[in-house]
Amino acid sequence: MPYVLIIHEVESYPAWKAVFDQAADIRKSAGEISYQLLRYDNDANNIVHFSQWSTLDNARRFFESPELVEIRKKAGVKAPEFIYLQAIEQGVL
Repeated sequence: MPYVLIIHEVESYPAWKAVFDQAADIRKSAGEISYQLLRYDNDANNIVHFSQWSTLDNARRFFESPELVEIRKKAGVKAPEFIYLQAIEQGVL
């Protein structure tokens, strides 16, 4: 299963979250299946977005699109780091 891990600082979490929520339909259309948001323990404006995708090609196409570059600017995202991953094992203890 393909996943994307995004680590980025935002100017304001509430402002970023509003834009993130508004983009739900385009994320779903692009192939995002599920997501989880986390923040650094000591900094609410350092966000980790972990998401499952239909394919990594769909994820790359979406995250590298000019439309999303503009959305990130509008959301106040600073220097995002994208890590594209393939699952190899999952377990529950």
